[in-house]
Amino acid sequence: MSDGTAGTATVEDLDVRLERHRVELTGYCYRMLGSSFEAEDAVQDTLVRAWRSFDKFEGRSSLRSWLYRIATNVCLDMLTAGNKRARPMDLTEATPLARAALSPRPDHTWLEPMPDTRVLPTVQDPAEAAVAKESVRLAFMAALQKLPPKQRAVLILREVLAWKASEVAELLDTSVASVNSALQRARATLAERAEAGADAEVSDPLDEEQQKLLERYVAAFEGYDMAALTALLHEDAVMTMPPFDLWLTGHDDITGFMTTIGAACEGSRLLPVEVNGLPGFAQYKPDPEKGGFTPWAVQILEISDGRLTGFHFYLDTQRWFPLFGLPLHLEGDTDEVEQGA
Repeated sequence: MSDGTAGTATVEDLDVRLERHRVELTGYCYRMLGSSFEAEDAVQDTLVRAWRSFDKFEGRSSLRSWLYRIATNVCLDMLTAGNKRARPMDLTEATPLARAALSPRPDHTWLEPMPDTRVLPTVQDPAEAAVAKESVRLAFMAALQKLPPKQRAVLILREVLAWKASEVAELLDTSVASVNSALQRARATLAERAEAGADAEVSDPLDEEQQKLLERYVAAFEGYDMAALTALLHEDAVMTMPPFDLWLTGHDDITGFMTTIGAACEGSRLLPVEVNGLPGFAQYKPDPEKGGFTPWAVQILEISDGRLTGFHFYLDTQRWFPLFGLPLHLEGDTDEVEQGA
């Protein structure tokens, strides 16, 4: 829509109509790209393109479908470089504690965390909400990254967003047979690759047993009680720490790391966050210079069979904490920490 043809009221109305789709479009672009910030950039680009070309929108499809077409093209253009984001376990073998070394890789290597509120629209149907949460979990997101971009788009549109094959075919300017073939190949690829964390069993909302497990985890972590933490970990539990490519498996190596290389985390405080459809925490560790606590990591927890099977520490706090709306300092007293939760 050009500035010369649009009255103020019409422009404001269009802005409101476009903005209504921001969260779901961000969820779509995030699943496509695996990056929080690239997803938000892609959505902003989508909405700007839609605003500028609204005169050409003839209403043959819904506004929502038209926006998804634009967003898909934006994402496919961004994916032409071939970059596939990953988790540490997708790139290297587990490292024994005795050989543990913190080697960072560039930001664009990693699958990134995302606050639920930015990608999961409010829906009334509990089953629909559960599917949406499962579709942004780290294991599913990592699996999507294994697919070619167009297969990725087809799988998300058909399996996550429940579009009809004919609707997807129209969006991608292809045939229904081509869409069905792409979906079949995408499903086969995912079936061949068992992703770590794919068995995470987290109910929505958390059931009583899961809530108690998380309460015990907070008490163990804040108390830096390795015996209590070991009791909560599955024997094959995995710990990752992007941007470092190191990952550890097994409670002995995990707790051993936490009491050696990671010993500075003792005395940390945890605030709950909702991230990637899973329970998580913002971790603040003691700040010896200013007092109180300084940001250290966004933690994402995976639970299965009443144990923690994975916990993932995203350490680039200057990027993640503002994304989650988290404070960059906590005062030192526990009462104030609890008030900030």
